[in-house]
Amino acid sequence: MNAPSIQAHQLSKTFGNFVAVKDLSLEVQPGEIFGFLGANGAGKTTAMRMLCGLLKPSFGHATVAGFNVATQTEQVKKNIGYMSQKFSIYDDLTLKENIQLFSTIYGLKPAQTQERMKQLALQFGLEDKLNSLVSVLPLGWKQKLAFSLAVIHRPRIVFLDEPTSGVDPMTRRQFWEMIADTASTGTTVFVTTHYMDEAEYCDRVSIMVDGQIQILDTPQRIREQFSAQTMDEVFSLLARKKMPNV
Repeated sequence: MNAPSIQAHQLSKTFGNFVAVKDLSLEVQPGEIFGFLGANGAGKTTAMRMLCGLLKPSFGHATVAGFNVATQTEQVKKNIGYMSQKFSIYDDLTLKENIQLFSTIYGLKPAQTQERMKQLALQFGLEDKLNSLVSVLPLGWKQKLAFSLAVIHRPRIVFLDEPTSGVDPMTRRQFWEMIADTASTGTTVFVTTHYMDEAEYCDRVSIMVDGQIQILDTPQRIREQFSAQTMDEVFSLLARKKMPNV
């Protein structure tokens, strides 16, 4: 069996007296779509930034792609892709120019860049948009581009921070199809969201409340455990601290 892509043990982050993340412990397997759910302010982004090597943990231990997130940050960054909430793309460049820029940042050679550009354009339906300025594109197209850039170097793990925030339901479904396609190639997808219905697209999910994971399992088993029809119901019960008897 392959080693987990992500391992965390009692990972915590404090800012002064404020505890943003407390005792985060989990394992995520290669090719798994792992949903990191919780309301805004629950600590999801802080936890993700620690796992990406962007924020040093206050306590605990974690490895990503086999590298320590606190002491081997450069190795971690080489093996991951990251898509932030605000999409790190340049509006004054075309899609093609953004792809070329990020390919250079990730160390791809010109021939590799051209190959990946063709593959991503075909996979995500960007062929007729390559020469368009990003600034004139709808949010859904910007979202596709941001995701394409996050996986252009074929990372072992891709972190997506609230990737579907602000887009319409149809675009959200299309984006999750892109996620599924990427995971099918063996890439681990770690995705944060506050949309509880998106849990159904994940292999497993955790739900954070006030900086702590309250439950972690498959969506179906979580719903069964809480005798709930939807993940929204589960979250409402967790927010009111109504844990099931297990």
